[in-house]
Amino acid sequence: MNKEFGDGLNQAVAKAFTRPAPKSAGAQMRYLVKQYKGTKQVAQMLRVSQRTVERYVKEQIKKPRADLAARLEREVKARWQPQIRAKAKEKAATTGGIVIDVHARLGYAGASMDSTDEDRERHITVALPPQYAARLFTAQEQGATEDRLRELTAEALKEVYFQDSGRRAGSLQEVQINDVLNLGFQL
Repeated sequence: MNKEFGDGLNQAVAKAFTRPAPKSAGAQMRYLVKQYKGTKQVAQMLRVSQRTVERYVKEQIKKPRADLAARLEREVKARWQPQIRAKAKEKAATTGGIVIDVHARLGYAGASMDSTDEDRERHITVALPPQYAARLFTAQEQGATEDRLRELTAEALKEVYFQDSGRRAGSLQEVQINDVLNLGFQL
């Protein structure tokens, strides 16, 4: 299963970075060794031998296999500039909010019998107030599944976009996000 909601949130936060993350495998490996204070923990995390980690650190190996390159990049980005990452999330959760741009099939459920639950393709760009950004980031930090992040995003769209903070569509009970064609978040 792809991780479009979690990755979208991570990409939005990454735009706040002040320096680019290391690009080469050797630089990435050296960064992780410094973070973990040793090669043994990095080797266990990346599921490679300790000797392999040491070879990357010394630039004896320069080009990792595709699966290792992806794990290496993901682990570096997850740890890159933690204070800036925290400040960006804090700003979004307290004052700035978050903008969502989603192109997907959206399903609805209402209380009345004449409502439809048939999906419709929509492209929506809407600014969500800070409390919704806080919910999304808190859930992500607590290890929420991709389905849970999708549900929280759908609830936010229901309340902000479809119900306009209680001014319309009062009988709307649920919004579902299906078949995501494109998704992006912006702080």
